[in-house]
Amino acid sequence: MRNQAVISKGIDWVTVWFYIILVSIGILCIFSVEYHNKENILQSITGLKKNYSRQMLFLGISVVVAIVILLTDSKFFTATANLSYVLGIFLMMATFVVGKDINGSKSWIPLGFFNLQPVETCKIFTALALAKYLSRTETNFEKPYSQLIAAAIILTPAAFSILQNETGLALVYFSFLIPMYREGLPPIYLIIGFSFAILVVATILVEKNTLAIILTIVAGLCIIIFRRNVRRDKSVLIVIVGLWILCVSIQRFAVPYIFKHVLHAYQVERILNTFGVDYVPDATAALKKADEKEDKVEAKTKELTKAKENYNVKQSKIAIGSGGLLGKGFLKGTQTQGEFVPEQHTDFIFTSVGENFGFLGSSAVVLLYLLFMLRIVFLAERQRSTFSRVYAYSVAAILFFHVTINICMTVGLAPVIGITLPLMSYGGSSLLTFTILIFILVRLDADRQMILR
Repeated sequence: MRNQAVISKGIDWVTVWFYIILVSIGILCIFSVEYHNKENILQSITGLKKNYSRQMLFLGISVVVAIVILLTDSKFFTATANLSYVLGIFLMMATFVVGKDINGSKSWIPLGFFNLQPVETCKIFTALALAKYLSRTETNFEKPYSQLIAAAIILTPAAFSILQNETGLALVYFSFLIPMYREGLPPIYLIIGFSFAILVVATILVEKNTLAIILTIVAGLCIIIFRRNVRRDKSVLIVIVGLWILCVSIQRFAVPYIFKHVLHAYQVERILNTFGVDYVPDATAALKKADEKEDKVEAKTKELTKAKENYNVKQSKIAIGSGGLLGKGFLKGTQTQGEFVPEQHTDFIFTSVGENFGFLGSSAVVLLYLLFMLRIVFLAERQRSTFSRVYAYSVAAILFFHVTINICMTVGLAPVIGITLPLMSYGGSSLLTFTILIFILVRLDADRQMILR
């Protein structure tokens, strides 16, 4: 009774119930895409032959970890934040030596009954390290030096993710800009980031000469609108012209260079397909590469891989669309039951929701995630400690990024970049990571009257 009182004291049960509901829906969806008639369910569960049975095992492990976290003193997380971050970076580096290659990404460490993906778990350590740094009394986040250190904390694991061919997970680390903005990051950084994104999209959709003309017209209009300021201070004119030169340079040189020399061909194709633009590879470069590194069989294999990537999204949209308003019913989905959707138990688990429960069911799941994230923001704002507040916003930002990108990915509104749906997608690393993220927050919130640094 005493231990039960210690665990439950101050616990936000609303957050815990959100966690339980979403994990339960996830296991039901994994079950719905794998179960077939006359299958012995008990034998499958005890024998761990199916993904839903293994997910139940991962849930059991996650529950044990959650209880351990709830029994841990909150000061432990502040005391070990920097050490855990170093450990996370070390594990990411270890994958280059002992890593296991899965789906073309050597970012997994085999641990017998499941594979650990350090790039996933490092999100926990990055959230703790960022919270630790921003909560220090000597940190003045208004100074560029402090902003650079915070940026280095989130960009270091992102860089290792890219080196491990996990570009999608690398992008997740940019979600930490949200807690940084909450703690005083100047809005100009976000404005620059969004402006760059808009310019990249415009470069993809608009013919380069036409876009250059549009940018020139916009610069000219700015000079006309601010003509009085230009007459008083010539530096205003220099800024406008400088921004025009920068935008044109990005459009004419930077974006094409990134697409040709930084991103892989399949990544470029996914991005272009998202905006309805056909991918046309550089014929000369492709032929040269084929002559030097590939034979005809490998080239044919790559073509089949590209076709498969487009097939994934098409089948996903068919499955979700076939659900209609109310869905076909549990275990009655023809697309998911027929295994027409690849990776339907992991990255494309939302297709099971759409086909089985329709538009209303899909909307209910999205609403659950929205309410869950709003609850976390509510918890963040009631913290006395900067450490707890920054960490809570980090959790909300990671969830927001994952949910948004994954759902947009399954309906063809975002490139397929291997982002899981939190608590619902199959995978031990993913479920354990989000369990630890959420229950550390629950533990910190239970001690919200404490000042943690």
